[in-house]
Amino acid sequence: MRMYDLIYKKKLGNALTKEEIDWMVEEYTKGSIPDYQMSAFLMSVCFNSMNEEEITTLTMAMAHSGDMVDLSSINGIKVDKHSTGGVGDKTTLIIAPVVAACGLKVAKMSGRGLGHTGGTIDKLESIPGYRTDLSMEEFVAVVNEKGLSVIGQTGNLTPADKKLYALRDVTATVDSIPLIASSVMSKKLAAGSDCIVLDVTTGSGAFMKNVEDAKTLAKLMITIGKNAGRKMAALVTDMDVPLGRAIGNSIEVIEAVEVLKGGGPDDLKKVCVELAGAMLYLGEKGTMEECITMAENAIASGSAYNKLKDMVAAQGGNVDVLENTKLLDKAKYTYEVVAEESGYIGKMDAQEIGNCAMLLGAGRKTKESCIDFSAGIMLNVKTGDKVEKGEVLARFFTNDKESIPHAVEKYQSAITFTQQKVLKSALIYCNIY
Repeated sequence: MRMYDLIYKKKLGNALTKEEIDWMVEEYTKGSIPDYQMSAFLMSVCFNSMNEEEITTLTMAMAHSGDMVDLSSINGIKVDKHSTGGVGDKTTLIIAPVVAACGLKVAKMSGRGLGHTGGTIDKLESIPGYRTDLSMEEFVAVVNEKGLSVIGQTGNLTPADKKLYALRDVTATVDSIPLIASSVMSKKLAAGSDCIVLDVTTGSGAFMKNVEDAKTLAKLMITIGKNAGRKMAALVTDMDVPLGRAIGNSIEVIEAVEVLKGGGPDDLKKVCVELAGAMLYLGEKGTMEECITMAENAIASGSAYNKLKDMVAAQGGNVDVLENTKLLDKAKYTYEVVAEESGYIGKMDAQEIGNCAMLLGAGRKTKESCIDFSAGIMLNVKTGDKVEKGEVLARFFTNDKESIPHAVEKYQSAITFTQQKVLKSALIYCNIY
């Protein structure tokens, strides 16, 4: 079998067989297929797509390219959640404790941020002492004892996806629905949970820029998961505007704690409650309505907040910073971005705002970049809000004073003013089961 023949076949728009896809994934993972040939294949997929059978085969081949996590020693139903990415998305920090407080087990492996998207592991590592590198034995023990654990992905989990994603990132082949679906689902299937809820984001800060593409992606991933024997659900949520007010690492932890203590931004709380409700529903805790009420009660009673503290303590983190978030590291410089005119915020480019946070030090330009946990942006206003000239739009936090002018310029270009009142986007476009 030759890679040349597979590239040519897909270039013509023909479907590959299971044997061909399995061979390709295995050989590329081993290093026998060079990046330039795989790049050509990925671009062919972007132009000619793949059918459902091909995508399922590719997903399973990638999932089995490394370790398949066995969670059978964890008692009870294991649920997982995955977001396709965005700006200000700290939902895992809220949802995992809520769901665990309601009696399900959350054994979650998360990733780091790159570019404008934030990573859950980076946020958790802004808590002094928190360990994201637990062994599988430690991971299972924490989940059995505390009900939840969030760690980094194991070194040999879906190595094929790691190689392919790194290649897609530099060859403009990230935004292909078949490639996104196979990447996401290979990791989720390898991670071993019984039930998976997908948060498929759409808008300027997401990979899927329109709702219809997001629905297509969600339905495809649900089909893949169900074919692999998992219980699946998806929510298509808005990422045209950053979620919540905080964009960064430690400041997102602070905002998540605020929600778990009964406060925080309404949009963030609503999305989290809906996602947690879907996880509880798949875990057979009741009707969807009952599960949403259960999630709300877990926050109101403080039991979800206590679960977060339990997990942080079990993984070596300093719980004192959750009790008093002022103990978290603070940036040396604060800068207020003010409105240059009066009117309504007509539109926000969420991706560009995420890039502003990256410039301030909150994100990575490359995988090797270091993160400043204290850097970030706190939004004062969002799309649809009325502002007066001179009013503070956002506050920047950074330890790199030289980054501020460029970040301010980028932020101002990401905001559109209008004199007409603007309707705010729906937070949740649909639920798919």
